[in-house]
Amino acid sequence: MKGRLFAVVGPSGAGKDTLIDAVRAARPDLVIARRVITRPASAGGEDFEGVSLLQFTARKQAGGFALDWKAHGLCYGIPAETLARRDAGHDVLFNGSRAALDSAARLFPDLSVIRVTAPSAVLTERLLARGRETRDEIAARISRASYDIPQGLSVTDVVNDGPLEQGIARFLAALQPASA
Repeated sequence: MKGRLFAVVGPSGAGKDTLIDAVRAARPDLVIARRVITRPASAGGEDFEGVSLLQFTARKQAGGFALDWKAHGLCYGIPAETLARRDAGHDVLFNGSRAALDSAARLFPDLSVIRVTAPSAVLTERLLARGRETRDEIAARISRASYDIPQGLSVTDVVNDGPLEQGIARFLAALQPASA
């Protein structure tokens, strides 16, 4: 039986990477795709494979990505071999992007989307704590935080606005099979 496919999306500061890391420990059976991104691995943040644009392009042309997209001036890819593990019955989760959802919906009609959200005030606090952007840049980012999901995709909203344990519990609940 084929496994399920989950795309995790949401605005910066919603806690996607934190929740994905927690799920990695709580659900060792879940395959979590390691994204390939055209930025140095030393940039930090999520666990990703950093490559040059030339390397990314070569892998893409060789069919190395099941899904790829551009956002924030970078290229992102989900390795084809990771998504192929669904065929062996594994549930697979990847940190996606709203920029990729239209393509993902066409390629994977059975895709389930987990949209991690938090109120604007919480997002602002978290982004300020990172110290990477000015207050004006954060305000602009927050104004872009809302978006529509392509029609036909299954969407579960996970509000991550309280204690970490609460967010983890909500995220794990979103990964449970739908009731019949």
